[in-house]
Amino acid sequence: MRRILVSWRGWNLYSYPTMLYIGMVCGIFVAAWVAGRSGLDPERFVLATVVLSPLTLIGARLFFVASHWDFFRNNRTRIWRRSEGGMAMYGGLLAALPLSIPLLRVMDLSFAKFWDASTFAMLVGMIFTRFGCLLNGCCSGRPSASWLALNLPDCRGIWRRRVPTQLLEAAWAAVLLTAAFALRGHQPFDGAIFCSAVLAYAIGRTFLQTLRDDRLVRDSGIIRLTSVMLALAGLVGMGVAWTW
Repeated sequence: MRRILVSWRGWNLYSYPTMLYIGMVCGIFVAAWVAGRSGLDPERFVLATVVLSPLTLIGARLFFVASHWDFFRNNRTRIWRRSEGGMAMYGGLLAALPLSIPLLRVMDLSFAKFWDASTFAMLVGMIFTRFGCLLNGCCSGRPSASWLALNLPDCRGIWRRRVPTQLLEAAWAAVLLTAAFALRGHQPFDGAIFCSAVLAYAIGRTFLQTLRDDRLVRDSGIIRLTSVMLALAGLVGMGVAWTW
């Protein structure tokens, strides 16, 4: 739609990375406020988040590449090309969760409270990033003649009436963000916001994945499998945390 936001004297500002970084910054500010209200030191929370952020981005990119390997195995020079978009929250989460355990222990931050607050950062970031996907043309929906369809391009620049999956996922993230704010301060145990958000997002993503245009993505099954695994992990996490 608008892959390059601004172009000036040969310098291009690309929409996807711009919205990604704006979402990260806004998400960290919101999460720091939540962390402070939850009894965590906001400065240490932000420091831990900043330390984990590069590792999260690497994990998100590698997961995206793995789920689109049919394309990248013949275009390996494009694996780290940031201007084209391509991040998967699942990969970032799977990388950050285990790495956060020793970091949070050293920084004397509660693991459950940290991830409850980080949930707000992830959801805020997801809303901005999906608008970046919309502008970039990636994560496009399948062609459709339904009333919901909009005239949108895919990553190849082909315009058709499509299901606006980017907007639907941004809307789902906004719903979960609203629910997280409603639950904040009333959660039955630390970690409830995080586990609930993971469970709800995974269920929603399983449905939304069926609306994407996967004709060129043979490996999209990895997304569905990961969604199922994370949904189960969210349920198990809630059960374990509630018992403790």
